[in-house]
Amino acid sequence: MHLLQLSDIMDSVFVQHRDQIYKKFSALNSGHHLLLEGYFLGLFQFQYKYNDIYRDYCNNLGVSPSKVLKIDQIPYLPISAFKHYEVKTGTYKAEEIFYSSGTTSTNRSHHHVRDLTHYLQNTALIWQNYFGPVAEFCFLALLPGYLEREGSSLISMVDHFIKLSKYDESGFYLRNHDDLYQKLLHCKQQNIPTVLFGVPYALLDYIEQYALSYPNLMIVETGGMKGKRVEMPKEALHEILKKHFGLPHIYSEYGMTELLSQAYNKGDQLFHQNQYFNVTTHQINDPLSNEKFGKSGILCIADAANIDSCAFIQTEDMGRVFHDGTFEILGRLDISDIRGCNLLVEELGM
Repeated sequence: MHLLQLSDIMDSVFVQHRDQIYKKFSALNSGHHLLLEGYFLGLFQFQYKYNDIYRDYCNNLGVSPSKVLKIDQIPYLPISAFKHYEVKTGTYKAEEIFYSSGTTSTNRSHHHVRDLTHYLQNTALIWQNYFGPVAEFCFLALLPGYLEREGSSLISMVDHFIKLSKYDESGFYLRNHDDLYQKLLHCKQQNIPTVLFGVPYALLDYIEQYALSYPNLMIVETGGMKGKRVEMPKEALHEILKKHFGLPHIYSEYGMTELLSQAYNKGDQLFHQNQYFNVTTHQINDPLSNEKFGKSGILCIADAANIDSCAFIQTEDMGRVFHDGTFEILGRLDISDIRGCNLLVEELGM
């Protein structure tokens, strides 16, 4: 009986702590820097206490909560952990599991999402902060690779946007390019503010068949060629798409399976951070040392919305972060060179 009561008390403490974190998360829309730093410090304490994988990793680095007094002292979990573990803060049955793309189940990350509504509401708020209310846009999606597999966080997000849109024209397109062309033509003729989400190889496939100048179209490309075409620099891809559609800008979305927040660029090659998506660069051979502004390093992301898994993620992307908060992606890393990943593999027995 005593053990049962003790368990109930522990569960109650966890629930209260989690509720406090969510209340503070709701206050982040002000974007105040000091509020954000305090939030992340509190979130670190919470996840260190209740996330076994993250706590073990911090302990392997010799980092305890007593040593973390500033946001730049928080360790970032290598993203590969999501391939080998259920990275959870607390104990719960996931409402949704997001999977990364991959050829086999063994090399795919899996993100156990406790509250799908929390994720969807966050994506819509982030979009609004960049571009305006979701409901005011027509969303068309050319995302065949994502649409053909289960557990895509991107498809969940875009589907949510489509449902929120006030335009019945919104919808997904697999490889029915003629239907997409007709819909784009209709939206242009009706002066409907239209967003086309597209994976690069599918956008290139489409423009090889159809020509339509549409200067008011907003194209958001996301992801890479997924093995369907030879990879090319973003600048080259954007130039091709701008010329074809007669556009001044092409937009990009930066997100991933393991996160619940996204960043967007605003028509250039630099992504803009937001109050939920804080990016720093760390030195490749030292996961605890920040890189200088403007110098290339491994991108580390603090995702304020990732309350129930891990908010502090060391990616496998190289990039640069600048003084104004913008950042750029320089390419993928050879993960065998990343000391943080080696620590995770060697000391957690993966």
